[in-house]
Amino acid sequence: MIALESRPDGTILPVRVRAGARRTGIAGEHDGALRVDVSAAPEKGKANRAVAEVLADLFGITKPSVQLLTGSTSQQKRFLLIRIDLEAAQRRLDRALKQLR
Repeated sequence: MIALESRPDGTILPVRVRAGARRTGIAGEHDGALRVDVSAAPEKGKANRAVAEVLADLFGITKPSVQLLTGSTSQQKRFLLIRIDLEAAQRRLDRALKQLR
């Protein structure tokens, strides 16, 4: 299960990123984090921006509403989804992960 965290300004989502992948999109769960594959290279923030775009699409929010909190140069990252409560985030995640199966 993905370990979401609630905050007054939104929900924190742990993400494990695989940059330089063949395709861009969510790829499942990995050690309590959402696994996101992006074709962008892990240089100059390209992969981070690609992940933010995937998350914005997944949660139906604008790209500025997805903020990278930690892990800018790591595969393990934490993103803040602004104005998305924990329950809404969980519902969207469950639906997206179910479609992968």
